[in-house]
Amino acid sequence: MNRRGGRANQLRVIGGQWRGRRLTFPDLPGLRPTPDRVRETLFNWLTPVLPGARCLDLFAGSGALGIEALSCGAAEVVFVERHPLAVRALRDQLDRLGAQNARVEQADALAWLDQPGTPFEIGLLDPPYGAGLLEPACVALEAGGWLAAHAWIYLESELEAGAPTLPAPWTPWREKTAGAVAYRLARRNGG
Repeated sequence: MNRRGGRANQLRVIGGQWRGRRLTFPDLPGLRPTPDRVRETLFNWLTPVLPGARCLDLFAGSGALGIEALSCGAAEVVFVERHPLAVRALRDQLDRLGAQNARVEQADALAWLDQPGTPFEIGLLDPPYGAGLLEPACVALEAGGWLAAHAWIYLESELEAGAPTLPAPWTPWREKTAGAVAYRLARRNGG
């Protein structure tokens, strides 16, 4: 674990039932939780649609996005993460929180999306920066039937990567930047 001021890497839950809880995460290459102010903005955007929603936290890493969704009333969150240490830490965090409506899948995100899908109302995509995974993940989500007709999709990337090309049924809804982070919310307009 990386130590800063004698403490492990930490993140803070921004809202909902676990607001203010501090969670730890392992020091792994490419693992960087979505910053607090970005999560706060995202979950303000999602407030009207989050309660009771089924969410997919793809490239889960620390689990910051999915845990925030659970804290704010999501009915279920499926976390997909490939790194065994991150998976173990995420499962430990969910156990400590007593999260009954969460499932952690240890798998490569794109390979996991190759199986038949059950639609989610919210997709949370924050892949490792510089890996070129955002657009292929969007294509796989759309092609595999992983999204409900009017799903919301959160897309986070490094600012320098530019806006990703979205699948035809998706329309951009909101977009902001915070430092070197670009984050967007898209809406699927399918039948």
